[in-house]
This record gives sequence, C-alpha cells and structure tokens, in this order.
Amino acid sequence: MATLADELAADLDFSSDDEQQTSDIDEEQEALDKMQEDYQQHESMDTDEKLTNAEDNSKSVKKVAKLLHNKQTQEILQKIDKYVAQNRDASDVVGPTEEDEEYKLIVLSNSMTADIDGEIQTVHKFIRDHYAAKFPELETLVYNPIEYARTVKTIGNELDITKVDLRPILPSATIMVITVTATTTAGRELSPEEWQLTEEACDMLLELDNLRRKIMNYVESRMTVIAPNLSYIVGTSTAAKLLTAAGGLTAFCKIPACNVQVIGNNKKTNTGFSTAQVDRHAGYVFYSEPVLSAPNDLKKKVVKIVSAKAVLAARIDTSHRSPNGEDGKKMREEIDAKIEKMQEAPSLKVVKALPVPDEGPKKRRAGKRVRRQKEAYAMTELRAARNRLAFGEPEEEVGYGDETEGLGMAVKQVGKIRASVADQRNKFKAPKLKSFTSRLSGTATSGLASSLAFTPAQSMELVDPTAAIEQAKEKRMDKYFGDGAFSLYPKK
Repeated sequence: MATLADELAADLDFSSDDEQQTSDIDEEQEALDKMQEDYQQHESMDTDEKLTNAEDNSKSVKKVAKLLHNKQTQEILQKIDKYVAQNRDASDVVGPTEEDEEYKLIVLSNSMTADIDGEIQTVHKFIRDHYAAKFPELETLVYNPIEYARTVKTIGNELDITKVDLRPILPSATIMVITVTATTTAGRELSPEEWQLTEEACDMLLELDNLRRKIMNYVESRMTVIAPNLSYIVGTSTAAKLLTAAGGLTAFCKIPACNVQVIGNNKKTNTGFSTAQVDRHAGYVFYSEPVLSAPNDLKKKVVKIVSAKAVLAARIDTSHRSPNGEDGKKMREEIDAKIEKMQEAPSLKVVKALPVPDEGPKKRRAGKRVRRQKEAYAMTELRAARNRLAFGEPEEEVGYGDETEGLGMAVKQVGKIRASVADQRNKFKAPKLKSFTSRLSGTATSGLASSLAFTPAQSMELVDPTAAIEQAKEKRMDKYFGDGAFSLYPKK
C-alpha cells in the first residue's frame, strides 16, 4: 500500500509532466507565430522593395508619364460609362448648358484630351530617346507618334527590316524609304532591359491613344444633346473636334467666324514629297460634310459660309432656343442651296438690237467768239520753231537772270511772227454786183454773140462760146485737191 509520501511524490511527478508538456506546446506555438511574422515581414519588405525599386527607377516610363493611371482619369472614365448607360435626350438638358453635370463632364473630358495629347508627346519622346540606339533615322521618317510607336513595336530588335510587314501601319512610299535607310543605319541591337523599357512605353502610348479615342467617341455621341444645331451643320465628329479645340461651347461662341475656319490646322509633313498641294488653311471645318461634298474650286468659299453658320448655330445652342436642331436644319438647307446656286451655269446673254440712230441735226458747240479765242492762243510759228532742233548743230541760248532759254530753230526763222491762218468761215462774204459784163459772161449767149473769131494764123475761125468754160472746168479738176478730192486716179 502506498504511503502518503509516495502519493504526494506521484502527484508532483504528474504536475511537472503536464507543465512540461504545456510549456513545450507554448514554445512551439511561439516559434510558429514568430516564423509567420518573419515570413510576412519578409514578404512585405520584398514587395516594398519592389515598389520602391519600380518607383525609384528613373528609366521606367511610369516615372515620366503618370496620367494613364491617375485617380482623376479613372473617375472620369467611370462617369463616362455612367452617362453612356443613361442615354440622355436633348429635352433632359434644363437651364444653362454650363450648369448641366454631363456638360461639365464633357468639358472636363475635352480638357483631358489636351492633357492626353501632351502625355502622348512625352511618351513619344521617351520612345525616341531609347530607340535611337537601334534606328536613329526612324524619327525623321515617321512623324506621327501613334504610327511611330506601332512601327517600333512591329520592328522590335529585328536587324533585317525586309522581314517585317509594315503595310498595315505605313504607306508603301514610306516603307520603301525606311527599308532603304535601314540598310545603311549605324544602329545596334538593344539589350533586353532597353527593349523592355521601350516596349512598355509603346504599350502606354497606344493605351493613351485608345483612351483619347474613347473620350472623343463619347463627346461625339453627346453632341446631339449639347449642341444639336452645330451638329446638323458640320457633323457630330467635326463639332466635337471644334468644341474640344476651343475649350467648350461658350468659348467657341466667342471666336469670330474668320478664325473658326483655321481651328485644327496642322502642317502635314510628307517624306520626300512636294508640299505644293497641301492646303494652307485646312482646319476641322475644311473636312466637314458640306465642304467635302462641294467641288474643289468652291471649297474655300464654302468653308467661309460654313464657318459663319457654325458660330451662329453654336450661339443658338447656348441659349437653348432650338433644342431639336430645327434652326440647324434650316441653316444646312441654306448652305446646300448656296452650293447648288454656285454650281449653276451662267445665264445666256440676250443679244439686243442696236437702237435706231438719231440722224437729226446736231448742235454745234461754240461759235465765232470761241474760234477767234482759239486762234488768239494758237501755236505761233515762232514757238513751233523754238521747239525744233537742227540735226548736228548747237542750239543757241539766251540767258536772263539765272535761267536760260533755248532758241531752237527760231534763229533761222524768216517771216511773220504769227502765222496768218485764214478761216473761210470767218470771212465776210460781200454780195456780188451784177453788171452788164457779168450778164454777158454767163453761159447763156446773147443775140450779139458771134461764133466767128479772127486769129493771126487764119483770117477767120469758127469758135464755140462754151468751149472756154469747159476748159477752165477741166483745169480745176486736174488740181490735187480739186472739188474736194484727196487723190487722183488715172483715167482709163
């Protein structure tokens, strides 16, 4: 039988064993907890190190361009999805346009498109700087940032560009120039780290382009709600581009019509081609629907007409006077009518008969007094002689005071100083006195006239009394200016 001391000793042994077991369990649990904490801490440190390394890496494009993953950008995209799902109508816009929530979103989206364009240029510069080691001449051959990023991503690290198909991206002429230039380039193959950074930047640029397209498509779809009249005149896409470039509907209304036609003007650069056919002032309005439908020789006139109507339509949309776009439809009809009118052929000119000439007596201006005055101030022979110079002879001069006058040929002038020009119309016509001799000298023969004449050659000769008159008349006709004739024709 066990004693009391043995039982107490046994109890002490059991308690020590239990305490030892519990202490062992606690130690194991603490070790496991400590291991888990160390593991989690190690993982968190690894993730933190990766994030810090990614953020501190100045070579990454995310360090340069932060707009794509910005919080504000994501909120705008969520709001766009929300309003697209609502599908609002033009009648839902009540009050001033500037106070509408969707209009504020559209204006904010328009401003974001400008930020996206700047971000695209930044990423484009990043790609050019990193890909210049591979193909430095490519940036001078492809100017468009989107086309440049796609070209870089398609070519990659390939040294032989003839194996790369660039036809879906670039025109055939540019592809030919790139292929020829790649054969003589001094570039080298990129390392895997350099190509990874370049490819990441290309992907970001294409994502920014898709984001910009999404915003532009949303703005175009809501143009019939915000600016229905402007959309009827130039189309939804052109209206969205105009409002985006102007900074909103209210800002667009403040622009004069002469400046609206050059909004969106970009100077195109064609590689190796002439710029003679490039339109200088071709903005967004130049590529609108009514202008493209007009003939080439009338496009400049149509651009001015559409620009003026677009500003008027935008002001109507601001005041909500025509929410259904009725005024815009009327303006578009007026534009089409003007284009048709300009294309019409000109009307035929009606050939009218000349009026009956008025052959009545004409009034004679002036008279004797005016003729005498003209004669008094007419050019004299002396003045005419002073105006003439003898060939090869020095001119004599007369000096008086500080001036000299040339005499011309007046020194050799002999005769009257003033030419005496007798005007037959000014002569006084005295009446002829009728005498007995004049009566006998007429053509009529008197009874005393005889046809017998005595000559020294012959004693007596028969003479015709009218023969002398006929001979005198013939002599007058033989003169150079006889009877008003200016020339003599030989008689046949």
